[in-house]
Amino acid sequence: MRRWSLIALWLVVGAPVWAGDATVDGKQSREVREVVKQLQARYEKTKDLQADFSQKTKIEGFERPVVSSGKVYIKKPGRLRWDYIDPASEQIYVNLDDVKVYVPEHKQVLIGKLTQMAASKAPLELLQGAAKLDESFEVEPTTGTARGAGGIPLITLTPKDKEHEANQNLQKIVVEVFPKTYFIRSVSLHEISGNVAVFEFSNLKPNLGLGNELFDFQTPPDTEVVRAPVLNGP
Repeated sequence: MRRWSLIALWLVVGAPVWAGDATVDGKQSREVREVVKQLQARYEKTKDLQADFSQKTKIEGFERPVVSSGKVYIKKPGRLRWDYIDPASEQIYVNLDDVKVYVPEHKQVLIGKLTQMAASKAPLELLQGAAKLDESFEVEPTTGTARGAGGIPLITLTPKDKEHEANQNLQKIVVEVFPKTYFIRSVSLHEISGNVAVFEFSNLKPNLGLGNELFDFQTPPDTEVVRAPVLNGP
């Protein structure tokens, strides 16, 4: 689950964000519009980004969540490297529509296309910056009284096309930003099944001048290359 949750997450972390004209009136909507405006401005100024992450996945029917952590690297346009370090090593490389998943323990690399693996064209469009979040999601204030760090409102993204095969499992995405910097602090992916994957980011370092070689995967000797299957969900 974590690999494909990551693809949905990449739509939010690696893509431009713009809410357009909110359809909900009131103070909460004005606050959310301001948060989205600040978030958009921050990521427009960000050419590349390095961060630590932790992931906690709560699977319906299981008492203990699955916890993992590692590092993530992002570079415009459309390049991502996601390194799981603990409890097991796994590296995920995204270059526009090309995806490679390397599992050192198995001496295996899965290769495929983002559009095929995510069963949706929207990820590629967002990854390339050709689309905006409000074209795929309803951008709304998060219901309830909960707020993010510094009292900043949480943002809820709800898929517009719920009949699309890739959106049938995804209920909503909740986004939290850091005060002052407006970088993304956490993203929570909620599935209709009740599964929830929460990604938290720390030690963010923007505009380091990350080289392309960081994002180019070189297949080690004695590594099996496998074509990734086409998925039927996010």
